[in-house]
Amino acid sequence: MTEALLHVDAIETFYGPIQAIRGVSLEVAPHQIVTVLGANGAGKTTVLRTVSGILDPEAGKVVFEGKDIAHMAPDQVMRMGICHVPEGREVFPFLTVRENLMMGSYTRRDSDGIAKDLALCFRYFPRLEERQHQRAGLLSGGEQQMLAISRALMGKPKLLLLDEPSLGLSPILVQQIFEIIRRINQEQGVAILLVEQNAHIALKTADYGYVLEVGRIVAEDHCATLLGRDDIKEFYLGQKEAGVRGQRRWKKRRLWN
Repeated sequence: MTEALLHVDAIETFYGPIQAIRGVSLEVAPHQIVTVLGANGAGKTTVLRTVSGILDPEAGKVVFEGKDIAHMAPDQVMRMGICHVPEGREVFPFLTVRENLMMGSYTRRDSDGIAKDLALCFRYFPRLEERQHQRAGLLSGGEQQMLAISRALMGKPKLLLLDEPSLGLSPILVQQIFEIIRRINQEQGVAILLVEQNAHIALKTADYGYVLEVGRIVAEDHCATLLGRDDIKEFYLGQKEAGVRGQRRWKKRRLWN
């Protein structure tokens, strides 16, 4: 069995006195795409923030390549090979597209490798090359998402954390972005931990999925299996023909967790 690249073990994270996630455990294998599904407020973003070092867990471990990184600073986590693309993109609006991309490589000293990865980003997202001297704040939402993903790639990640990459984008752009996400995984071998409210495209893209409810993992399985489950269809894919059986099973599961 392949050893996990990332192993999250029973983490509990708080915002002040409020507990956001409760004993969450998950794994990401090398070269794998794993998705975390859940409604608003379920704790999905908190999981990513805990992994990337923005938040420290009060309990549990975050183990990356065999090392516990749970209380490392975000810049140390990034230097180890974990790059975080946050919800809302958070590009530097007054810097150009090219300057934003170079910010992603600030920890690197391999100028030839940086130039190669810059060309790689432009190959994945030709629009960015066209607009490389334009201020990032003037880009469309879709272009800013392309920039945020590319900036993370400039950090040479082993694991990419993606928080709601489809947020605010048109269906056509969502398809384009997720096609590039699949290509990055397949062509560059980058493992991906994906948080996404568009459950259908997330399950079609990822290999394995976890379902988060009120800070707890209540289901996990291979994505092909999750796509076929009545409760997932009913609550996350909006397929009402799944019927009340799925609803009853889901309610019963939530009562026991």
